[in-house]
Amino acid sequence: MRTLLRRLGFYLLAGFAAVTLNFFLARLLPGSALQNALAKLRGANLDPDAIRALEAQYGTGGDHSLLSQYLTYLSSLLHGDLGLSTSQSAPVSSILGDTLPWTLGLVGTATALAFVVGTLAGIVVGWKRNGLLDGLLPAVTFFQSVPYFILAFLVMMTLGYFGGFFPYQNGYDIGRHAHLTPGWNGPFVTSVIEHGTLPALTVVLASLAGWVIGMRNMMITTMDEDYVLVAAAKGLPQWRVAAVAARNAILPTISNFALSISLVVTGSLVTEIVFTYPGVGWQIYQAILTGDYPLLQGILLVVVFTVLAVNLVADLAYVALDPRARKEA
Repeated sequence: MRTLLRRLGFYLLAGFAAVTLNFFLARLLPGSALQNALAKLRGANLDPDAIRALEAQYGTGGDHSLLSQYLTYLSSLLHGDLGLSTSQSAPVSSILGDTLPWTLGLVGTATALAFVVGTLAGIVVGWKRNGLLDGLLPAVTFFQSVPYFILAFLVMMTLGYFGGFFPYQNGYDIGRHAHLTPGWNGPFVTSVIEHGTLPALTVVLASLAGWVIGMRNMMITTMDEDYVLVAAAKGLPQWRVAAVAARNAILPTISNFALSISLVVTGSLVTEIVFTYPGVGWQIYQAILTGDYPLLQGILLVVVFTVLAVNLVADLAYVALDPRARKEA
């Protein structure tokens, strides 16, 4: 219990540090949310009361000290207020509410698929080491070494633009002849799956090698342990022996999952930009182009807390699977 509380305290401290850094970074950059809002109102005659109202809305202004702005920012976060987007004139929370499900669906599906396929492949390759499957590792490793945006571009051009196997833009069919009603209905879900195939494939290809190689190396190490050799000497079926080895070899893989999830999330955001996928990555790109600091702040905060939450879940899963960790906790 003490270990779990210590880990939870670490994540709370990391979250507080992220909130504080998120606040000060926006004020170290040139310009401000208020200046961007005023630039859009160029030519409008604003009286001092209107300007003070905008200052209060964006938490800036000469009569607001930095500490006062920081406390106001924390209070707004506790009430679920992430600010107002200067480019879309809408609450950041509502924008993220529309785009975050797209990113979570893409990252969640692709990461789970890469983890399951890579782990199972690593078990087989480690169990049948020096076999034919070992020859496929260089090809899998190649995809991991390619930067996300280049790999996404290659996938888009080969399977989308030239091959025509899958659509390669947007999250669903938005053509003039497409009569789709967003929601849980067959045509819309089918269109979403078709448009998400290439972005998901990019994430899977980029992260698959890490799971395969990591699990393979752990299986090779675990296969030489005494308890595995005893299980084989007792005459257990090969699949039972492999299962015994895999159950212990998978523990470091779960720890690596927590470490690599941030890289997967970052890569998926870049992938969304290449495929014009309507997720958080595309919103980041639009916010950078328009200098929308409140939207950038909100996105950064949500991404950080999502990564921290996934890491916490991975830690809890590790404790649940490892008896030694349960005893320590």
